Parts: sequence; structure tokens; C-alpha cells
Amino acid sequence: MTGGGTTPHTEEPRRGILKGEVAPTGPAADRQTWNRRIWALAGPIILSNVTVPLLGMVDTAVVGHLPDPRYIGGVAIGALIFNFVYWGFGFLRMGTTGPTAQAWGAEDAAEIRAVLARALLLALGLGLALLLVQGPVGALAFRLLNASAAVEGEGAAYYAVRIWGAPAALANYVLLGWFFGLQNARWPLILQVFMNGLNIVLDVVFVLGLGWGVEGVAAATLIAEYAALALGLALAARRLGLLGPVAAGRRILDGARFRRMLAVNRDIFIRTLLLITSFALFTDRGATLGDVTLAANAVLLNLVSTSAFALDGFAHAAEALVGGAVGRRSRADLSGAVRTTMRWGGIAAIVTAAAFAVAGGLLIDLLTTIPEVRALARAYLPWAAAMPLISVWCYLYDGIFLGATRTHEMRNAAIITTALYVAALWSFVPLWGNDGLWLALLTMNALRGLTLAAYYPRLARGVAG
Repeated sequence: MTGGGTTPHTEEPRRGILKGEVAPTGPAADRQTWNRRIWALAGPIILSNVTVPLLGMVDTAVVGHLPDPRYIGGVAIGALIFNFVYWGFGFLRMGTTGPTAQAWGAEDAAEIRAVLARALLLALGLGLALLLVQGPVGALAFRLLNASAAVEGEGAAYYAVRIWGAPAALANYVLLGWFFGLQNARWPLILQVFMNGLNIVLDVVFVLGLGWGVEGVAAATLIAEYAALALGLALAARRLGLLGPVAAGRRILDGARFRRMLAVNRDIFIRTLLLITSFALFTDRGATLGDVTLAANAVLLNLVSTSAFALDGFAHAAEALVGGAVGRRSRADLSGAVRTTMRWGGIAAIVTAAAFAVAGGLLIDLLTTIPEVRALARAYLPWAAAMPLISVWCYLYDGIFLGATRTHEMRNAAIITTALYVAALWSFVPLWGNDGLWLALLTMNALRGLTLAAYYPRLARGVAG
């Protein structure tokens, strides 16, 4: 075993400290080998992402069979609250992958254990904190949403049940990030399919079988989250068993390492908060253009979000492979990982944009039956079709910088681009209306990619040759 120095270049891929995991190294990792590694990671991630919108559709379908539309609205606003809150805690996943991948690349078994333990401790602490402040958080959220009394009542019932799953939901983020960091995308796929599949089954049993209403939908999610956590911990224990009897107790609470973890997660949180704010501003400015425009933009944003599922697969692959390269201090591996993810991400973006251009009208019709919304969404469809071509680069660079744990550059890039985006919104929308709104969003993602691209040479220089 090596201790983190540069791995000798051989004609065979190096097998790491975890049996069955193979990492390409240096010149021996030819283009075909890199392609296999990318798809071994990106493929399962893309498949697991498909289960997320499927679950939302089933949630809507089961309450859609209840006799009053308030049930659909209640689940919708309740789920929106958790999506918003949990998106803010996405740093638990993103901040775990890079350090784990670097420890894996350096063959540091003790640090692999310690990263998982530290991240789970943080997730547990944050989950318990959410339980303690669930009252104020819920009150603020429902005040901001301005739903009808009937819908708010159902949403509150959903929230009151599902909030107790917060510790499990946040811990599951950590487990997903840790498995990605170990170059293993199969187990995250198993976890996601298991959790969402169980959720769907329990939805049907609790709502349609037992008549529990929105509380049944929330209870299904709650149980599925804890069941997935139990399975994830069992899989993690099995993977840790491959490391052998390695002591990591002192590292877990090591002050310097803990502060480093908190700094990384702080930077990611700031960057994520700025992204959330940016999309909120997009919706807010769109609302000033009329209800039909707001609805048409919402339909198109659904298409854009769906495209991000496929592109995120390559960004996650970049996180794992770049982290491994940094851990091995191999600039050749860094170059191979970046070059290959950029190539496949670009191809995926072209395919997605072409699909929107050809079948976008049909997809719009599937999402809405309102004639004026359909017509307006078709008019602005070219903006949604262009979005993957422009946005893929910022997604991929996010993955690269997360894998290298260069999160301060990500934070700084987010601050710069958000400021320019706000200026673009207030300049473009008065001039060009909804076209200006979409141009501002497209500009923001282009600037995110360009600013990170400008930082990239500094990242590459920090990796040994």
C-alpha cells in the first residue's frame, strides 16, 4: 500500500485498498478505460435520479384519488418546504464525496472511516436541531407560502409527520456522498431505488388502503427514509470491513480536520443559498409578467430540471474521479478525469437540447392542458433547449471543484455570478420582458462556468505531477 505519494505508472489499472474498486492511473489509463470509469459512475447515478420525479408523480397520483383538491395542494406545499430545506443541507452530500475520494486515492483507510464518522455526526446534530426548531420553521414556511386555509391545514399535517425523518434524511445524504467518494455508484442506486420503491408501496397502502390521507404520504416517506438509513449503514459497515482493523478514533474529532470539514460545508452552503436565491428571483420577476407567463416558465423549468438529472450524473462522476486524482497527487489522472467528463457531459447536453427541440412541444402538452400556457411555453421553448448547452459546463466544473474540495473558489464564483445575475435581471427584464428573464438565467449559468474555468488552472497547479 502507498501512503498518498504519486503512484507508479504501470500498464495495468491500480487496485485500491477497497477490493473490487479500480482506479485508472496515468498514461496506462487510456481513453477507453476512462470512458468505462465515467459510465460506471454516471450510469447508475442517472438511473437513480430517474426515481426522484417518479416518486413525486406517485405522491400526487395517490392523493389525486381523494375527493378534494386540497389534499394535492397540501402534499405539494409540504413537499416544497422539505425540498427547500433539504436542498440547503445538500452540502452534507457534496462535502463528503471530495474528502472521501481523496482519502481513497491516497489509500488512507483511517481517514476514509473518519470522514464518514465526522459527516454522520454533523448530519445527526443538524437533524436533531431541525427537530428542536420545527415549530418556528414550519410557521415561517407556511406564512411565506400564502396557501388557502384548507390547503395549509393539510400541508401542516404532512409537515408534522415528515419532519421527524430529518435526521435520517440528512444522514442518507452523507452515505450517498461517501459511496460516491469510494467510486461506488451501484450502492447509491440500490439505496435510492429501495427508498423510493418502498415509499411508493407505502403510499398506496397508507392512502388508498388505510385512508390516512396526507399523513399517510408523509408517514410513507418517513418510514422509507429510516429504512434506507438502516440499509445504507449496513452497506457502509460491509465496505468498512474491507479496510481491515484500522483505528480512526483520534481522527474523527481531530480539531483541524473537523474545522476543515466545517469550512468546506460552509462554503458549499453559501454557494447553494445563492443558487436558491437566484431561482427564487427568477420566479419572482416572472410573476410580474403575468400569471400565464409565470405558468409557462414553470413548465419550462420542469424540462430544465429534468435535463439536470442526466447532466448531474457526469458531475458526480467528476467529483469522485477528481477527488481520487487529488488524493493520489496525480495530475495525469486529474487531466484524464476532467477531459473525459467534459467530453461525455458535452455530448449529453447536445442530445438533451436536441430532444427538447424535437419533442419539447409534446412534453409541454403532457405537463399542461391550458391552451394559452401551452402556446406561450412553446414560444419560449428555445431558451429551455439552449439551457443544457450553456449550463453543462458549470455543472461539470462544480463537480471538479467539489472533488478537489476547492470550495472557496466555488463560493467566490457564486458570489460574483449572483451579483452579475441580479444586475442582468434588473437590466434585461424591463428591456425584453420574458426573453430578458431567460437571457439573465442563461447568462448566470454561463458566468458560473466561466468563472470556475478561470480558477481551474490554479487547481491543476496544486496537484503534483
